Order: sequence, then structure tokens, then C-alpha cells
Amino acid sequence: MSINTAVLALAVVLADWAGWLDWRSRRIPNWLTIPSLVLGIALNGLISGWPGVKAGLAGAGLGLALLLPFVLLRGLGAGDWKLMGALGAFLGPQKLLIVLFGTIVIAGLMAVVEMIRKGRVKQTLSNLAVLIHAFITFRIRPQKGNISLDNPELMTLPFGVAAAMATTIFVFVFFAQSAFKIS
Repeated sequence: MSINTAVLALAVVLADWAGWLDWRSRRIPNWLTIPSLVLGIALNGLISGWPGVKAGLAGAGLGLALLLPFVLLRGLGAGDWKLMGALGAFLGPQKLLIVLFGTIVIAGLMAVVEMIRKGRVKQTLSNLAVLIHAFITFRIRPQKGNISLDNPELMTLPFGVAAAMATTIFVFVFFAQSAFKIS
């Protein structure tokens, strides 16, 4: 069973709108993410019945569960977290994993460009080591330094922009593959 075109189109609209808001204000508001999560589950339910509802819930839950540790470490904003949950509600778990992987790759590339541009390679790599250690040892807050979104001196990136790019690329590739599929 293929995913409905309207659901994919709305996922792109959600991601692009959130990316635009994140680019402009560095915030992704609840008024966008929470209703979108409900809409994604409802649309999947209308199109596919109970299996669609389960897929929407599984996608939302997976997106929220995978990114929760980064929100607790204050390395990812709650709006970004809720955006990935809402995208999961539209895409389901399998497609969300592809979009999430793409988002992480794009955000990583954005981070590399920004740390080189600002001349902060050594500091960024040191901070990354501290965050990885905190994640591996299950510490909610890193013991060294003030590495969190609350520190205005740290470099931050609009994760919503990376999510918008990844979602748009995924849907474009999905449609291109569907258009050129030989039956």
C-alpha cells in the first residue's frame, strides 16, 4: 500500500512552514506542531483506517522517543522535537527514519559549514565530545561546561530548516521513483 499523495504534500507544507519559522525566529511554535501531529494521525486514519492510525501513532512516537534524550540534554529544542513527532504522524515510522536520517546529515553539514565559517572548530568538537560522554553515561546534564541551548555563547542551528530540506528531498525522490516505476 502506497502512502497518499495529499499526506506527503501536507508533510512537506508542515516541514517547510516550520523551517521558515525556525529560520526567521529560531522557534517552532506549538500552534503549528501539536495540531499537525493530530492532523497527521487523523489523515492516515481516514485514508487507511485503523492501520493508518497505528502507523501515524508509531511514527509520532518514534520521532519523539528517538530525539527525547537530545531535548533532555538541551542540545535540541522542544519545537524541533515536536516537529519530528508531527512529521512522524504524517509519514509513519519507516519513512520518518529516512527523513530523520536525512535531517541529521543536513544539520551536520550545516554545523560543519557554520563552525568553519565562525572559526570555532576546536571548541565545537570539544563540546561534542562532552555531549557524547553525557549521552553515553546517561547524564541529563553534562558535568563539564555550559553546553545547552540556554547558553547564548554557543553556536546554534535551525534544525527545522534541515528537517524541511530532508522532508522536501524525500518526497521529491518518492514521487520521482513512483513516476518512473516500471510495472
